[in-house]
Amino acid sequence: MSYLNAFLYGIYPYIALTIFLLGSLIRFEREQYTWKSDSSQLLHRGQLRLGNILFHLGIIGLFFGHLVGLLTPVAVWDALGISHSFKQGVAMTAGGLFGSLGLVGLLILIHRRMSDPRLAAITRTGDKLLLVWILVTLCLGLATIVESAGHMDGHMMVLLMTWAQHIVTFKGDAAFFVSGAPWLFKAHLFMGMSLFVLFPFTRLVHVWSGFASVTYLGRAWQLVRPR
Repeated sequence: MSYLNAFLYGIYPYIALTIFLLGSLIRFEREQYTWKSDSSQLLHRGQLRLGNILFHLGIIGLFFGHLVGLLTPVAVWDALGISHSFKQGVAMTAGGLFGSLGLVGLLILIHRRMSDPRLAAITRTGDKLLLVWILVTLCLGLATIVESAGHMDGHMMVLLMTWAQHIVTFKGDAAFFVSGAPWLFKAHLFMGMSLFVLFPFTRLVHVWSGFASVTYLGRAWQLVRPR
């Protein structure tokens, strides 16, 4: 196992998560007025609703799909009688569906932002980098589906699951399980992990507010007393 592989897939995940968590906390503490999605609806509403819906449906589906698919222990799937090949087929189908939705939505949003002069004028370098990074990450993820179709035994999927589970349980041999993975999978993993590095420095921080808004469901009624 090379030193580069050991660093990228054994050490870098912890660097990315540290920057993600501490960076988000520091930005919330020091720059709360920048904690927003910078909506461009007032400047140009065209294509915003369709692009937003498709993109967010795709990304949310991919996030929870990866979360459940990678972090559920293999023993659980075996106990449920779900074969590795069947699980891989489901993962490829769901990933293809949500990935395609996210990609179409993202392309609509990119076209909308770049084709309108006013939107293009307020688009910062960080916004462009983020859009391109997500675009490449999505394309690589969809490309892995084609690669996976050539080996439906589920072996590579189990290796990726083992890697992810060893990362979250702080086991030092995590990088070993992806050392022989095809470059497409490795590139997708790297791009995906790097999104956590970009997260605190871009408009992505508004995702935290989306999760926090769930607390409003249990909020007490606001009392307005007459004078």
